[in-house]
Amino acid sequence: MGSVNPTAPSPLTALVLASEGGSAVLVGAGDIAQCGSQGAEKTAKLLDGISGTVFAAGDNAYGDGSVTDYRDCYNPSWGRHRSRTRPVPGNHEYQTPNAAGYFDYFGGSAGPTGLGYYGYTLGSWRVLALNSELPVGAGSPQLQWVRDQLTNDPHRCTAVYWHRPLFSSGRNGPSADMQPLWRLLYSLGVDIVINGHDHVYERFAPQTPDGQPDPVKGIRQFTVGTGGAPSSEVVARAANSEVAASVWGVASFTLQSDRYTWAFIPVEGEVFRDSGTGMCH
Repeated sequence: MGSVNPTAPSPLTALVLASEGGSAVLVGAGDIAQCGSQGAEKTAKLLDGISGTVFAAGDNAYGDGSVTDYRDCYNPSWGRHRSRTRPVPGNHEYQTPNAAGYFDYFGGSAGPTGLGYYGYTLGSWRVLALNSELPVGAGSPQLQWVRDQLTNDPHRCTAVYWHRPLFSSGRNGPSADMQPLWRLLYSLGVDIVINGHDHVYERFAPQTPDGQPDPVKGIRQFTVGTGGAPSSEVVARAANSEVAASVWGVASFTLQSDRYTWAFIPVEGEVFRDSGTGMCH
């Protein structure tokens, strides 16, 4: 459950949210840096004014996530926030064998080399960063790791992010292979999921892994593929999609002990905004 406001606060309001006592901030986007596009620098300027932990939700450096792509396309913009960035890889990272450019650039911040999934505590929240380019089906090491991490976890509130979304109204469409992961997260009471892949911002109502509305136990998914790569269109609104827009920007999540507040902050010159508050399960 939660309240929403499709005309979210200004970036100044987001800065106020980021400084609330007793809270932590997770801010970022996916689908970020492409040489020749100004999008990554525009979104990096938003990060310049927002404190907190930065997530990079995959396809961070186009076209192949190579060492050169990270050096020439990502590092000049989002690279200035590398020390506070907790990334995940996307499908473009794996166009370089074994995502070697990604792991080389982020080092230990990307989790174990070759795996790319890890967890951390942010304020009073448990946060998992996963690798959608490795198997997450029944019996997979990654799914078992998630189960081990969250079973009997003492944190009331949990956020999980990876690249390819289960639900989508964008051109790339839903990634059905993420459903076993969603089923596990739903059964363990996860509160929010954050993805990239489609170059849009989209917010879903809390729902089950089968796409049924569930305001009590449902997970709210945010797609934030808005980090600076060329935007793509919203092609067909999926069930339970509450807001969708093609715009560059970042999503900021203020994480409190029993709730979260989100704000989508667009780049300068754009008017679309989104904000709201949800309670933890």
